[in-house]
Amino acid sequence: MGGPGDPPEGAPEGSPAGGEDEYRSVVFDESFVRAARLQEYSAQERMADHAPAVRRRPPLHRGLTRQVLILVLLIAVAFVTAIYIGVRHPYSTPQARRTVEPLRMTVVPLAPAGEVPGATGATPATAAESLYAHSPAAPYDVGAEGIPLPATRGTAHFSESQVVTALTTAKDYIVRSSLDPDVLTGRDVHPVRSLIDADQLDQFDQSFSRPSADGRHAPTGWLIRLDPSRARLADDRIRVHGDLRATESDSGTLEVTADHTFVYAVRRTGAARNAPVALFTVRRELTFRFTRDDLRIHQVQLVTSFLQAGPLSCAEDSASYLRPLLAGQTARTGGPAGTDPYATDSPTALCGTLAAGAQPTV
Repeated sequence: MGGPGDPPEGAPEGSPAGGEDEYRSVVFDESFVRAARLQEYSAQERMADHAPAVRRRPPLHRGLTRQVLILVLLIAVAFVTAIYIGVRHPYSTPQARRTVEPLRMTVVPLAPAGEVPGATGATPATAAESLYAHSPAAPYDVGAEGIPLPATRGTAHFSESQVVTALTTAKDYIVRSSLDPDVLTGRDVHPVRSLIDADQLDQFDQSFSRPSADGRHAPTGWLIRLDPSRARLADDRIRVHGDLRATESDSGTLEVTADHTFVYAVRRTGAARNAPVALFTVRRELTFRFTRDDLRIHQVQLVTSFLQAGPLSCAEDSASYLRPLLAGQTARTGGPAGTDPYATDSPTALCGTLAAGAQPTV
């Protein structure tokens, strides 16, 4: 038999006799193997007591994650700021935005003392020229040339260019509302409406949808228009004279006052070419107000409108249309509509007499 370290059957053939001492400590005999206890580790035990089979990835560097979060936050802030600026206009703030007052208007018809003078000619324009030459309108300019801009300079809070813009926009309004043939004949109001401040558009629209002589909703307070069923222009070369003045009412508002006289040559609608022509005179005093927003978008706030026109009949309504008395006609008897002194919101009904010197001498 072999020694205690040899296998039970003895040393295998071909092996070194007696074995090697350095391997003897790792050779187990049969009795040792049979006495050994075998145990299979569970999955939980293998995970707890042994190194995992898969190598863990090192965690991401926290500094990089923080930088990414900061970058995302900055982008979000910039995006929200851009939306805020786009929705809310940078030039307008609740503190700077003022309430726009409704237009206050007065229309005064001027009745002639007698018969309206007229003239005839080879053409309506020739007859008109003759009337102009024999009237106070003889030195007046034609059309927009009669609305010159004054010499301008800046104010304490507005630059010279802003003052020029206010005057130019006011002139544009006067030209459109007093000289545009489509506006004068009642065919179109859009050229005037497009210049009105947005906060006055409701009042403007109501004036034309439901006109009233209440001092707030008379179409003739906004513009000049002749009753197309009664009169038409005999000559498009309307005579104009007047001036514009700009002042600073406060640090945020420019005010422009306009005082102009317009003289129209008119004749009966549908009359023959050689029908007599008469002159119809309108004096308009307008007050405009401009904020910086109005200047930027070229719109006006019309504060007051005072109009005198003749020859007209005081007994006829002059709120919706101006109905000129034509050559050879006289004013109807009767005065304007009555004024109720108990109605505090009722404007005074006014009427005047057209001076003889305002008529052409023919």
